[in-house]
Amino acid sequence: MPVIVTLLTTLRKAIWLIIIIRLVLSFLPNVDRSHPLVEFIHTITEPILAPFRAILPATRIGIDFSPMLAIFAIDLVFYLLISLVN
Repeated sequence: MPVIVTLLTTLRKAIWLIIIIRLVLSFLPNVDRSHPLVEFIHTITEPILAPFRAILPATRIGIDFSPMLAIFAIDLVFYLLISLVN
């Protein structure tokens, strides 16, 4: 059981990290969006963030709260999975 919990925790941290990297990249104006690493991050995170963007559209001033909602939902799902495993 501890191996499964460790794997789930590591996966949760990796997803968090990728979402936060995408969030930081969105604030940097001079980032080359066609760079392979940036495209990879967008490709990985878009399926996670798109459903939350549909639920919670950007505010009038352009702030996208979908990463925060996604991280909250990911944490909830992972904590439920870990509690089921234990």
